[in-house]
Amino acid sequence: MSDTDAVLFANEAFYRAFADRDEKAMDDVWSFSEQIACLHPGWGPLFGREDVVSSWMAIIRNPDSPAIVCHDARAHVYGDTAYVICFEEIAGNYLVATNVFIREGRVWKMVHHQAGPTSAQPNTVRQEPAGFFN
Repeated sequence: MSDTDAVLFANEAFYRAFADRDEKAMDDVWSFSEQIACLHPGWGPLFGREDVVSSWMAIIRNPDSPAIVCHDARAHVYGDTAYVICFEEIAGNYLVATNVFIREGRVWKMVHHQAGPTSAQPNTVRQEPAGFFN
């Protein structure tokens, strides 16, 4: 598997953990470094593994959290660092997201997520998520 494919797989694991509301999987996608951050739409910035992962646990546990489908994920790899830019579809509306990963051993782990509103739309829209979400 190429580094690009591995990063896209890690990105898919993040969205799959959210879709499945799988707390262990969500915990596993994030780096174990304390140098992680997250910017949820409308929230202030979160820094450190404890605050970032806790925020995702609160979202996953909330039965009113909307479903999210990832579209048009594009990975860019620079040595042991990579980022993915993709669209998040929520109830027919789109956000654009950036997910940053680092290589920890042989596995890509997320160190940053940021999503925000956009007027753009993805090039491909899939009604039923399957396989890679892009």
